[in-house]
Amino acid sequence: MTELTVIVLAAGEGTRMKSSRPKLLHTVAGLPIISHVVRAATGAGATNLAVITGPGHEKIEAAVEAIAPHARFFQQTERKGTAHAALMAEPLWRDVKGYIAVVYGDHPLLRPEIFRMITDRLDAGKDAAILGFEPEDPTGYGRLLTDGDRLLGIREHKDASDTEREIGLCNACILGFRADVFRDAIVKIDDNNVQKEFYLGDLVQHANAAGCDVGYAVAPWEDVMGVNSQAQLAEAEALFQKRLRLQMMDEGVSLSDPSSVYFSYDTKIGREVRIEPNVYFGPAVSVGEGVTIKAFSHIEGAQIGAKAEIGPFARLRPGTDLAEGTKVGNFVEVKNATLGAGAKINHLSYIGDADIGAKTNVGAGTITCNYDGINKHRTLIGEGVFVGSNSALVAPLNIGDNAYIGSGSIITADIPADALGIGRARQENKAGYAPRLRARAEAFKKSKQER
Repeated sequence: MTELTVIVLAAGEGTRMKSSRPKLLHTVAGLPIISHVVRAATGAGATNLAVITGPGHEKIEAAVEAIAPHARFFQQTERKGTAHAALMAEPLWRDVKGYIAVVYGDHPLLRPEIFRMITDRLDAGKDAAILGFEPEDPTGYGRLLTDGDRLLGIREHKDASDTEREIGLCNACILGFRADVFRDAIVKIDDNNVQKEFYLGDLVQHANAAGCDVGYAVAPWEDVMGVNSQAQLAEAEALFQKRLRLQMMDEGVSLSDPSSVYFSYDTKIGREVRIEPNVYFGPAVSVGEGVTIKAFSHIEGAQIGAKAEIGPFARLRPGTDLAEGTKVGNFVEVKNATLGAGAKINHLSYIGDADIGAKTNVGAGTITCNYDGINKHRTLIGEGVFVGSNSALVAPLNIGDNAYIGSGSIITADIPADALGIGRARQENKAGYAPRLRARAEAFKKSKQER
């Protein structure tokens, strides 16, 4: 495979996002925009990766490193255009072989297949290949000037004539070159244009002037749309979700209302899983085969074993690990906890920082009191335990196998295996006392009315 060096331009900022967060750190399907571009590049086989950032963009660098630890970073301290930004990575690309591709960092829908549209043309003998697309409205985009399968040049919108502005084929987001062609052309670019910037598109003009064979590929607009506003971010999210939903259904997942289910970029779901409407998957979720996830459930950072049943109205937070055949029912929240095979928490409970054994049943209204105001503590519950409704389990706590906890208990001490734990005040009945309470309440009500 030919060596591929990818330069990602991440120095620019969206002026219409109206957010304190850098544009490229806004997320699509749970992943920053810049990370989507990097994943596409590495998925296409990039062996060298350079990311051009601006001053104060350490968070962008951190997001990239989480996806591509081998990436190298360079700063563009002066905004002099896209070609000037690519020049900042000269210490990386000056000695590389194979191909060099430059890509803009604000295209979250890019896939490895789109990169390969460019490298395939280079493999076929082209010296350079540029990615184009045909938007409904080409206003603002650079136009591709073509002659058959040859690309003669790229004309930026502000520099284009009226005739050139009628061209519907526009510059997308990837420019690919043989390494020697790129090195020869980029040092020849000048700022002789309306904006007085160094344009990447001018690489095409210089490559053609040197007698190179420059081609192009046309990608679907859904794969190359850029994000410069909150509206475009929402559109990108919708397109990405549509892609993920179709992928899930192709793999055997049943979605009763696909448009209401939201996945993250890394959601993994097994076959014969049934998902009801209005379910949200945050990052790092894995779902085994045969699981049912009922409506209005929110799941992130959780592992769900085969044949489990979740919801409706369940919340699984990071660190949740459910074994096969478990059940987490309506209005149950689980965080940083494990459930053994067949364990059940049917309704109205909070289980945090806990390990629950196989076939244990946790009754309604149960709470693991895991936080003392400073530290988190863990609750250990064995196998086959019955936890009565409305119980508060004050951690740290160890409840043995097959123990039984009486309903309404506050448990503050360990319970041995097979023991019954009861932590509540003894009931007292006062004969004839109810009328006195009612009379007191009526008198209080009357006094309020007379004020």
